Amino acid sequence: MSSVTVRMPAEERRALILQAATRAFAEGGYSGTSTDTVAKEAGVSQPYVVRMFGTKLDLFLAVFGNACDRIEAAFRAVLDAGPFDPDSEVDKERMGHAYTELLADSDFLHVLMHGFTASSVPEIGAVARAGMGRIFDTLLATGWGEEKVRDFVAYGMLLNVLLAIDAFEGASGPLARLVQACVPHADGDAAAIRDSGRSHE
Repeated sequence: MSSVTVRMPAEERRALILQAATRAFAEGGYSGTSTDTVAKEAGVSQPYVVRMFGTKLDLFLAVFGNACDRIEAAFRAVLDAGPFDPDSEVDKERMGHAYTELLADSDFLHVLMHGFTASSVPEIGAVARAGMGRIFDTLLATGWGEEKVRDFVAYGMLLNVLLAIDAFEGASGPLARLVQACVPHADGDAAAIRDSGRSHE
C-alpha cells in the first residue's frame, strides 16, 4: 500500500512554531534562546523557522506581542460579556479573574516578564509600550478613572513579580505578609495564582 502524506496548512505550521517558540523563550528569555533552540522544540529545521519568521528578534516580537494581545483580549471579553459597573466590586473581581486565569499559564507569565526586561532592545521596547498603552485604554473603557486603572495594573504587575520569584511557595516573614495582602482569601483566583508556574512542570 502506498502511504499518503498529508500536508499541514501553513497557518497551522506557523501556530505550532509560535507555541514552541513561546515555550523556548519562556525558559531562556530573549538573549538566551536561539532560532535553533526553537526549531528543536518545534521538531523542524532551523532554516524552516527562519524562512517562516525571519530573525530571532522577529520571532520574539511575535511571541511577546501575542502575550500582550492576550491580556487585552481577556479584558475586552469581560467588557463584551455584558454591562460593566465601574463601582461594582463584583465586576472588578471579574476583570481581575480574567487576568489571573492568564497567569495560570506559566509560559505566558515568563514571556511577558522576559519581554519587559528585554525592552532595552528598541523593537521589543516598542511592543511593550504599545501593549501597555492598549491595555490601559481597554481598562479605561470600564468607566474606571485613571488612578483606579493605574492601581489595577500595578497590582497585576506585583502578582507577576511574586510569581516570578516563587513567592507563593513557602513564603515566610515579611514576604508571607505581602503575599497574604495580595491574595487574602483562598478563593478561585488565589488557587489560579498559586498554581501558576506549576501548570507546565
